[in-house]
Amino acid sequence: MFAVEEVNRNPNLLPNRTLGFHIYNAYHNDDKILESSLVWLSGQAQTIPNYNCERQAKSVVVIGGANSALTVSMGSLLELYKFPQISYGPFDPLLSDPVQFPSVYQMATSDTSLSLGMVRLMVHFKWTWVGLVTSDDAIGEKFLRDMKEEMVRNYICVAITQKISIDLTMDMSSHQCFLRKIIESRTNVIVIYGDIDSLLSVKFREEPFFLPKIVWITTRDSDIFNKPGSVYFDNFHGALMFSTQTSQMPGFEHFLKTINPLKYPEDIFLEQFWVTAFGCTSNHRKGDGSVCSQNASLDTLSSRYIDKIMSHQSYSVYNAIYAVAWALHELFLVRSEIEPKRDDDNPITHPWKLHSFLKNIRFNNSAGNQVVLEKKRKSMTNYDILNYVTFPNSTDILVKVGEFIPQAPPGQDFTIQEKAIVWHQWWEKAISERCSKICGPGFHRKAKEGKPTCCFDCVRCPEGQISNHTGNEQCMKCPEDQYPNRERIYCLPKLAIFLDYEEPMGKTLASIAVCFSLLTVLVLWVFVKHKDTPIVKANNRDLSYTLLISLSLCFLCSLLFIGPPTPTNCLLRQTTFGVMFTVAVSSILAKTVTVVLAFRATRPGSRSRRWVGSKAPISLAVFCTFIQVMLCAIWLLLSPPFPDADIHSDPEHIILKCNEGSLIAFYSVLGYMAFLALGSFTVAFLARNLPDTFNEARFITFSMLVFCSVWISFLPTYQSTKGKMMVAVEVFSILASSAGLLGCIFIPKCYVILVQPQKNTKKPLKK
Repeated sequence: MFAVEEVNRNPNLLPNRTLGFHIYNAYHNDDKILESSLVWLSGQAQTIPNYNCERQAKSVVVIGGANSALTVSMGSLLELYKFPQISYGPFDPLLSDPVQFPSVYQMATSDTSLSLGMVRLMVHFKWTWVGLVTSDDAIGEKFLRDMKEEMVRNYICVAITQKISIDLTMDMSSHQCFLRKIIESRTNVIVIYGDIDSLLSVKFREEPFFLPKIVWITTRDSDIFNKPGSVYFDNFHGALMFSTQTSQMPGFEHFLKTINPLKYPEDIFLEQFWVTAFGCTSNHRKGDGSVCSQNASLDTLSSRYIDKIMSHQSYSVYNAIYAVAWALHELFLVRSEIEPKRDDDNPITHPWKLHSFLKNIRFNNSAGNQVVLEKKRKSMTNYDILNYVTFPNSTDILVKVGEFIPQAPPGQDFTIQEKAIVWHQWWEKAISERCSKICGPGFHRKAKEGKPTCCFDCVRCPEGQISNHTGNEQCMKCPEDQYPNRERIYCLPKLAIFLDYEEPMGKTLASIAVCFSLLTVLVLWVFVKHKDTPIVKANNRDLSYTLLISLSLCFLCSLLFIGPPTPTNCLLRQTTFGVMFTVAVSSILAKTVTVVLAFRATRPGSRSRRWVGSKAPISLAVFCTFIQVMLCAIWLLLSPPFPDADIHSDPEHIILKCNEGSLIAFYSVLGYMAFLALGSFTVAFLARNLPDTFNEARFITFSMLVFCSVWISFLPTYQSTKGKMMVAVEVFSILASSAGLLGCIFIPKCYVILVQPQKNTKKPLKK
């Protein structure tokens, strides 16, 4: 009405012509829609297809279709006559198909920012468990798809999806099922969107329902809050609405203040609305009720009866009226230029001729905004965020609490004033229910199989990782020089450790090494003091001295493994140990060979006599040691050991150690010693029963058996231990193998020398 009156007052638009309109019901039933359309086409209550009984007031354009279903139902009939149809409802991509709907025009534009804005609102309030209710049509399906995609990108889960059919009235059972699904979903936030008439079945219920713990998010165009008095008004208190920002038409508020049934006596809809809103009639003759005051104005009504400002759909209807007016204006201008002047002041206007003008229409409305009718036009719409507040006296208001401007720079596109929002009294704060509890510090989320991403288990962070915030999806690793505390909430600095003299293990190993070294020196002193006795002179006295000196040094070289690793220590540790042990094992091998040569020399005509008493055994020991020295020299030249820090083996400590440099060289040195030990063991084992006085082959066999057992067990133990225990294992192996050689070879001889000296003379030898 407002737009048509403006057009008729405009002398520059459709001059000398008056624009009018007819209003017809749009039933949500295909049969009724077709019947209403035929009534309009024929101009008679009794429909006559293909006949038009109206001569003076023929309509040329249909403005309608608050939803796509109505537009499609009407379009199937109107397309036969090429009637232009302008839809003011939400944009539907299906209606933009020029093949299926060439005569349909949409005032609304394709907008993808609504779902983005709603998700931004959810992210701001940390709502992660949200229900979606839409109309069961193409628009609702597209909105549902866009919302799900945007929610997934922001880690928000869909608690429930409910589609409401347009042509299906929600009966008691389906209504209870709908409410039960909402309650069972445990969601406190529900987005409701779609066709107006689909959502009416949710609110127009004879039986009131009570859902105060639900925060509704919707659009102002859904009209969900304009409710009858029978509905419990408190259900939607505190809801948030996205209202499309539209420019207000000048004069619209004044129009609302001045409109009344007396001014428009032929408007039956306005009269019925007046009775509903004010409870009175404008004339005694129209009813038995009281007569309304002449000062009654729509401006005094609450928002649940009428909007004080022009809504987005009203704005679309306003622009649609002007689009038709400008198209007719252009049509009459072209006709006046082409056709000669007619006597008929109301020439017949064929509807199909308007298409070429509607397709190219472009004008500025009274608010200064450009209006264009294009089939696939897209835009980014700005939204005001409104808070719906109700009062105990059944009055309500809409309060602007924020806005969403998608084209604004990041950080400025979304604003919300939390203090201005009035939540329901049942809500202490704007926190929604969740599928799972929030994971505390030290835990991370683990998705449940077959469940939405918001349904998860809280699992403690794995070793070496922490979670210092609530609700972390993943744990983060500590820096390499730090480790997590017991609760795995924060990182602690790692302490540097090594096998130190001050700790019990270091003191114990160092004490054992020194004691065994002194014991070896004591044995050497005993042997030197009794150097002329047969038991000392047997099996090469010089080799015995060499072996004792090397064993004493072997005990002492284990001290190089204790203490902080330094470049000098790392260079001397393995090489000194390798050379000293090679001297000891080579001496044992030479002593074993001496036993074999001595036995063979006693045979008549044996050539081995010339080797007995010679320097051959000493030369063998020197030669074997020389090979080990060369291996160590190559090791030090190519890839020498160096100080290193192990930050991975021990989760709570940094282990200072010596990096061996070349593992091949390290195991070559050990392998060479193992080869000599195996050779000594083999020769001694074969010569253990030779009938020779003071035959020490049996003792050497036992000593090498101990030696081999220690180092064979050393390898797997060394590989399986971490940190400073590796050093302790190697020190223990050095001490154990050295003590085995000392005990098995020399202790029996010392026992004879010191305890049974009568056996250490020539007299027993002659016997």
